[in-house]
Amino acid sequence: MDKQVVSKQRVADHGEVLTGKREVNAMLDMVKQETERIESRFLEPACGTGNFLAEILERKLSVVENRYGKSQLEYERYAILAVSSIYGIDIQEDNVQQCRQRLFGIFDWTYSDLYKKIAKNQCRNTVRYILDRNIVWGDALDLKTVGDSPQPIVFSEWSLVNGSMLKRRDFSFRGLLEHESMKELPLFSDLGEDVFIPRPEKEYPLTHFLEVADVDKQ
Repeated sequence: MDKQVVSKQRVADHGEVLTGKREVNAMLDMVKQETERIESRFLEPACGTGNFLAEILERKLSVVENRYGKSQLEYERYAILAVSSIYGIDIQEDNVQQCRQRLFGIFDWTYSDLYKKIAKNQCRNTVRYILDRNIVWGDALDLKTVGDSPQPIVFSEWSLVNGSMLKRRDFSFRGLLEHESMKELPLFSDLGEDVFIPRPEKEYPLTHFLEVADVDKQ
């Protein structure tokens, strides 16, 4: 099997083994339709540097480019939706930082190549902000963040409303996992079934997708 080991100590301490690209693609091809659905949400509870999440984002952005690449505004909307559908947790801080940077780089390379000088820093800032929220330095076993003051892990659900408006609702990871109906459903099920949805920890007002990163500054 195509595996990568960062160090023997990290394998011993955390069981860290990174999955190679060939295996990642083979596994994702088993759910190929979902990996190419822009709004389909994925959570990797031990994301490492993002081998799975990077491939998922590349597939989603390829769909966005094919469908909406001729319109910058449409591309921006749906590229941000694609980014916002990806979640990860890792216990290693350096992995989390690398994963965020890697996913941003995948978005920014395509975005900058498509729109050159008219690419917007506001759009880049939104993507960075969402990745900072969605890729969490935490322990998926005890459901808490890692650091000096561990807190319950909270994930944000992002939804496009009325075209360019983005709705954010924050949910505790524990609340999402504890309910029986969530055990066989993806994070924040978007399949349309009549399922239980936990009460959000916090809801935010509708915000233009290019202004999402400014909400916490208000």
